Amino acid sequence: MASLEQEILSHFRQHGISFHQHVGDETRFNRLDFGFGDGGRKRYFSFDAKEKRQHYNLKNWPDAGISEEHLFIIDDLAARRVLAFAPNAGLVVRDNLRQVYFLFTVVDLYLMPKVRVNRELDISPPSLKGKWLIDLRNGQRCPDLAAIFAAIDAYLDQREAIFSRQLACFGAYVGETIAAGGIARQPQHWERDIRETR
Repeated sequence: MASLEQEILSHFRQHGISFHQHVGDETRFNRLDFGFGDGGRKRYFSFDAKEKRQHYNLKNWPDAGISEEHLFIIDDLAARRVLAFAPNAGLVVRDNLRQVYFLFTVVDLYLMPKVRVNRELDISPPSLKGKWLIDLRNGQRCPDLAAIFAAIDAYLDQREAIFSRQLACFGAYVGETIAAGGIARQPQHWERDIRETR
């Protein structure tokens, strides 16, 4: 099976899509793996590509609270890099065990429930590496890479509404229940807020 990176490169080339690649070059530590689209129209999208290649031993991750089937582990630093390229950024995951793909936009990564842990590195001097234990069900599940790119297009179409129009909590994530809180806001509350802050 070709790596996800090779599959993505093949997709770009087959469809004549102009792209940037930072896999394996000297900029890979401060860039995401791939970028494509039209920056002038605010449709340039950057993403990292990750694969779940094997089952996780849950004894090594006792705090996950996620079944192994749905568990995926990413570096805290990798997640922060996605945030650095917001809002048009995300993470594409291929689960090789189930032959399915997932898209996590930067919004999903920021809002979804997650468990963060520090994994010890047995080096001298000892160090720590931050990990995120995430539930794959909180990404957009896609049957193939073409559907991933369609999901990216849909996200870019919705981006302005997501970031500036929707007042209610965004997303319905596994492992999270959004309760009601506070008192009902009345129009006079907004009028007072505007009056006191302008």
